[in-house]
Amino acid sequence: MRSAAPAACDCHVHVFDPARFPYAAQRAYTPAAATVEDLQALHARMGMARTVLVQPSVYGTDNSCLLAALHQLGLGRARGIAVVDPATVSDLELWDLHEAGVRGIRLNLHVQGRGMGAAKQQLAGARRVLKMPGWSLQVHACLDVVTCLLDDMQRLEKPVVLDHYAGGLAPEPDSDVALGRLLAAMRNAPLYVKLSAPYRLWPGQPVQDLARTFYGAGPDRVLWGSDWPHTGGSGGSGRTPGTLEPFRAVDNQEVLQTLLGCLPDAAARHRLLVDNPAALYGFDR
Repeated sequence: MRSAAPAACDCHVHVFDPARFPYAAQRAYTPAAATVEDLQALHARMGMARTVLVQPSVYGTDNSCLLAALHQLGLGRARGIAVVDPATVSDLELWDLHEAGVRGIRLNLHVQGRGMGAAKQQLAGARRVLKMPGWSLQVHACLDVVTCLLDDMQRLEKPVVLDHYAGGLAPEPDSDVALGRLLAAMRNAPLYVKLSAPYRLWPGQPVQDLARTFYGAGPDRVLWGSDWPHTGGSGGSGRTPGTLEPFRAVDNQEVLQTLLGCLPDAAARHRLLVDNPAALYGFDR
């Protein structure tokens, strides 16, 4: 089944091409190949016209694979979210990334900064990079980390995109309070939540209720991403770079249709798939 929106955008995918672009020596896992051609085949089946490529952790700060994929897909169809070292990246390198279609950077706080102090340092370091026009900050972190960093994020005065339902609700008594803080921030700041990868949340999450809640708090602040090709097929236990890790088996169309069924009407679905990503990432509208 194809998407009904002719300019629909999948805002979260990764490309892995180890034959052309070897993985970083220091990495947590080793995924199989998932090439641009594989991605194009998926999006042809789903009717996706646009995509946002996200730099995966296995490539570190070497964005070569990301840039090659952007070149292959073209600026009419694709944007990129890179990973850089703010302490060493030059202004010229940032402009080269921008010209290639990069429109932001990603902080994977699940990988890099497990302490709150380290997370705050990374946010502070991102400030110089985010001076680039039209760039946003993408953050992968659990909800309690997100809420502790809300003030820091808002001081950036740039759009911030929170991956995977902002980490979802944790099995802790104050999760509802944390969610309430996030919803209030969404109403008052350029803070986006990506409705992606529900399988990465804690078991038993009310995913459909969360989708409705986030949409209700900020209809113009929600995005959708498939998270293709769905890393983590080993279940996260015993991950090692010496073993090829399978991808998860995910029915992307079923996940998307379930999400779209949570939204109130066709205008809301169009906003999620077309209007919001076009406005944030600079696609033609």
